[in-house]
Amino acid sequence: MAATSNVTEIIFLGFSQNWDVQKIISVVFLLMYTAIVLGNGLIVVTIMASKGLSSPMYFFLSYLAFVEICYCSVTVPRLIIDSFTERKVISLKGCITQIFFLHFFGGTEIFLLTVMAYDRYVAICKPLHYTDIMNRCLCGLLVGAAWGGGLLHSAGQTFLIFQLPFCGPNIIDHYFCDVHPMLKLASSDTFLIGLLITANGGSISVISFAVLLASYMVILHSLRSQTSVGRRKALSTCALHIMVVGLFFVPCSFVYLRPCVSLPVDKIVAVFYTVVTPLLSPIIYSFRNAEVKNAMRRLMGRK
Repeated sequence: MAATSNVTEIIFLGFSQNWDVQKIISVVFLLMYTAIVLGNGLIVVTIMASKGLSSPMYFFLSYLAFVEICYCSVTVPRLIIDSFTERKVISLKGCITQIFFLHFFGGTEIFLLTVMAYDRYVAICKPLHYTDIMNRCLCGLLVGAAWGGGLLHSAGQTFLIFQLPFCGPNIIDHYFCDVHPMLKLASSDTFLIGLLITANGGSISVISFAVLLASYMVILHSLRSQTSVGRRKALSTCALHIMVVGLFFVPCSFVYLRPCVSLPVDKIVAVFYTVVTPLLSPIIYSFRNAEVKNAMRRLMGRK
């Protein structure tokens, strides 16, 4: 438990105190969570079962889909359960654990999106050497680095929160535990820790965004020398990735790249990167990708 803390539980205010509104919210998020698990799970199963989807792009996509299931599972099931209770309570240890896994899977997703941008850069700018560069060993190392980077990021954020004393109050205006709401509850000066938390999350976002931006600038420059057919195919693939990156990075940047101040709108913005992005990713990546759609049809046909 955090140092010298008298608080043993945290109370969420959630989205609404109105019972009828809570029931509507529970149904909506249950449907969305079911779609997230089924959609991303179908991508993982399809890629694992299809020999035609053995390229590094689909290798990374399968891990991204798995991480998105884990990421939304940190917060959404708890929100659905809390919608049926009048008092939404979590223990302090459970709250810190939720922060750890939220940032672990969130950080891993950021690094995976960055790795996927690098993969597209190699595929488009160095097509003759693509299979040699993006070999199985390197792909495994990149995925391992993504998981390791997410773990280091999460451990840093959790360690900083763990140092804070919590002596009351214990109510946060959110539907899950996160670093900014917890800083607001701390019973000590949080300026330095808040600065370190912002620097931790901000450095990851800025570095990843810089790598993404550099990759796509080089890709766009190299497309000038390709045929119109190759240009359209490359732009289509990159556009899908940019859409997912935008859906995830923009709301995350709004929350984590500013000073550690908790705003009422944060829980609405959080829905986009914890629920909407995992919900739309299978649609963006799969239902607009002919190879994945054909593999799904073949898989369904065999079943």
